[in-house]
Amino acid sequence: MQGPEIIVGLDIGTTKICAVVGEVSGDGINIIGIGTHPSIGLRKGVVVDIQATVESIKKAVEEAELMAGCEISSVYAGIAGGHITGFNSHGIIAVKGPEITQNDVDRVIDAARAVAIPMDREVIHVLPMEYIVDDETGIQNPVGMAGVRLETRIHIVTGAVTSAHNIVKCANRAGLDVCDIVLESLASGESVLTDEEKELGVALLDLGGGTTDLAVFNKKNIKHTFVLALGGNNLTNDISIGLRAPIGEAEKIKTKYGTCIPDNISDQDSIEVPGMGGRKPRKLPKQILGEILEPRVEEIFSLIKRELIRSGMENSIISGIVVTGGTALLDGVTEIAETVFNLPTRLGKPHGIKGLVDVVNNPMYATGVGLVLFGARNRSEKKFRIRDSNIFNKIIGRMKRWFKEVI
Repeated sequence: MQGPEIIVGLDIGTTKICAVVGEVSGDGINIIGIGTHPSIGLRKGVVVDIQATVESIKKAVEEAELMAGCEISSVYAGIAGGHITGFNSHGIIAVKGPEITQNDVDRVIDAARAVAIPMDREVIHVLPMEYIVDDETGIQNPVGMAGVRLETRIHIVTGAVTSAHNIVKCANRAGLDVCDIVLESLASGESVLTDEEKELGVALLDLGGGTTDLAVFNKKNIKHTFVLALGGNNLTNDISIGLRAPIGEAEKIKTKYGTCIPDNISDQDSIEVPGMGGRKPRKLPKQILGEILEPRVEEIFSLIKRELIRSGMENSIISGIVVTGGTALLDGVTEIAETVFNLPTRLGKPHGIKGLVDVVNNPMYATGVGLVLFGARNRSEKKFRIRDSNIFNKIIGRMKRWFKEVI
């Protein structure tokens, strides 16, 4: 008897590495395990130290394996970083037969993706936005329809070849097979957005440690993607400079007391800031924290708004903004987003899952849960295979363990 199918999402972030284990059952996805570990070897979503990243991945995966009670061999890995770019393309073909077949759909997508891409870029996703049969627009699935001309509009997401390969390499060295690399904002959209929001038009902002990822959905399809190389680490850095505190302590202060709206803080509230180099700790008014964080959060949202206007998408997000990611937990983030964008804003938490719902009911797990949901939906496609030497080493390691147990 073969057990239930296990799908693992690996969110390789700048602040943390998170492995989420999902079990595919007849009525949906059960989250059965989760493991997190601080991420050391990444900066702004890009691997800068392979060995440190491998160790962090191993520890997160081990924790998830313990909780789920299973062995993890393959994952869906998330990718982000300032090197990610997305653009739209258009393709057109003549239909040969009496009706449109899947072969015609594949041909028109190939025609649309036949664009010049530099040698140092790699296509991560080809996302069909709509199909046009003769002059009928807005078609989601043209298979079986009659027509003589088939067109498609697609969104192509590309990333730096080296960054994508380094993520695969880190997972391989940790003994994992990478089934697919998934854009993190696309994965987050799987777990936090409703079908109504995707249909009407919504902008998803994934506020991570090193990057802020934007994904615009409309008519149930992704229309625009953008990655801004600013995130929660910039806020921590601002606190460290503004309060003259070590980075580690600045992160703790941000997590415990952080607020983006100084007007909400009482004049009597104070925080204790540890001194650097053996100096005594100081007591400072808590309002200073709001005055440091508010301008930076406003700046991040203003840059995203500028990108929305540049791409002509500001009128496509009728249902508003959804903010997710670990930094979205800061007090006042949704209020500032509402002010900057002048649109209704809500906090995005993973939904549509079963199992450890209480554990993952947090914006910081949106990408990890989304990768599991993405994997469940696209599990027939296998792209990246682990290297043979790694498989060989793994088998030898297991045989050694067996012999030890026997002896």
